[in-house]
Formats: sequence, structure tokens, C-alpha cells
Amino acid sequence: MREQFHCMDSTVQADVVDTYTHGHAEPVLQSHRWRTAENSAPHLLPHLRPGLDLLDVGCGPGTITVDLATHVAPGRVVGLDLSPAPLAEARELAARTGAAATFTVGDVYALDAPDDAFDVVHAHQVLQHLTDPVAALREMARVCRPGGLVAVRDVDYATFTWFPADAGLDRWLEVYYGVARRNAAEPDAGRRLLAWAHAAGLRDVTATTSSWCYASPDEREWWGNSWAGRATASSFAEQAVAYGLATPVELEEVAAAWLRWAAADDGWLGMMHGELLIRV
Repeated sequence: MREQFHCMDSTVQADVVDTYTHGHAEPVLQSHRWRTAENSAPHLLPHLRPGLDLLDVGCGPGTITVDLATHVAPGRVVGLDLSPAPLAEARELAARTGAAATFTVGDVYALDAPDDAFDVVHAHQVLQHLTDPVAALREMARVCRPGGLVAVRDVDYATFTWFPADAGLDRWLEVYYGVARRNAAEPDAGRRLLAWAHAAGLRDVTATTSSWCYASPDEREWWGNSWAGRATASSFAEQAVAYGLATPVELEEVAAAWLRWAAADDGWLGMMHGELLIRV
């Protein structure tokens, strides 16, 4: 029977309003579609085996979820997202690949699942966007079986570094911090994951890091075009203007900077991610 996730208690987290900084515009999904278990959950893969039940929180278009499903089949896999926008694409991907994964809308603060429902609860690039990541970790641990794993991974924007230098990219990072912080989110989440886990009462934790690097022409074209599009046609752009943090003209200049970086023969960009494996 297909799992359904809804808010178990409408009073839970009633005062919390999370705003997803990126949104689900095509330039954002272009980036998310690149993600796989191998490049986005390297800390978790060695611990997976056939037959495990897995919940993927914040699954987006489902590329990581579908990939994880191949590692735990015939285990039950559920992809969960707060927004229905990317889930049709996730379902199409699962159907096309034959992955045994289902997808549904739900709230990480109030998962409609009993205690101890999953062997693995996974979230990639989710906690950085939440107003209360500690509460989310507690809820993820609640639905994880004793001896199971909660696995999270989030980037740390302060570790973004690139070459060649460009004032337009400096301005991009400044605006991004402004938008994220206005949303009561934490762009430097990677370094805070361990502290959040401890605050949630979770102590059996292994902390690691891994990185992404984009330097080949194809990688630069993909990443540069994605962020050029986000700078002018995404929730990030809309919020930046609405919050008075940037003008449309400034965002056009940011987009142009990303395209300059993408076209640079020696263009390079790297970023670090914090990772946790939490044994429940």
C-alpha cells in the first residue's frame, strides 16, 4: 500500500514558516537533476543494503531517491517533499527506470509515519533551508528504527571559492546570504550540522565532509547557466528584489558574471559539504 504523509498534528510547528530560497524554477531543477547517490550521498552508500526501508526528505525531482532505491531494493522507498511541484517529474523518473519508489507531499516537522517506520532517513541540502533544523532532526529520528541511520548533507556557502575573481560573483554571494538570512535559513549549514544533532539529543554521530568541484567546460556550462538563470528567473531572484537586497539590473549583472565564469577556459569552482551519519 502506498504511504501517505500528511501533518499528523496541525498544531505542530504552527509558528514556523519556511521559505525555500531557490524555488523550483527550471534553472534550479536543472541543477537538482544532476544529483545522484554517488555524488550527493557518499557518506551513506557504504551503509546501504538490500531490504532496507528508506525515507528521502526533500526529494525534489527524485534523482537521488531513485538512485538510493537501487541500493536498497526490494526495500520500501518513499520520497517526500513539501512542494508538489517537482514530484510529477520524480514519479516519471521512477516509472521510466523501474525504481520501486513512491513520492508524496509532506512536512518534515510532522511526518505522518509511526515511530520506527524506516531503517534510513535521508535529507540532502534540506536543513539549511529550515527555520528549525533541530526540530526536523528530532522528527527524522522519531521515524527511524532503533539501530537505523539518519543521514544528512548540507553545503557551507562560506566555502564557495572560484577562479577567476569576478566582482559580479562576489555580489551574488552577498545577495544570496542576504536572501537566505532574511528567510531565517542558514547558508553555512555544513559546519553546524553536528551542533544541531547534539541539540536534538542525538549523540551517536559521525561527521565528515566532501566537496563538489566544477572545472571542465561541460561542468562550467551546466553550473554557470543554472545560476545565470536563477539570478534572473527563480524564487531567489524574486525574493532578492522583494526584500530590497538587489535590483533587477544588479541581478542581470550577476547572471552575466556567471556566464563569464562559465566561458573562462581556466574557470574553476569548489564548495565543501558537511555530512552526518546519526545512529538512532
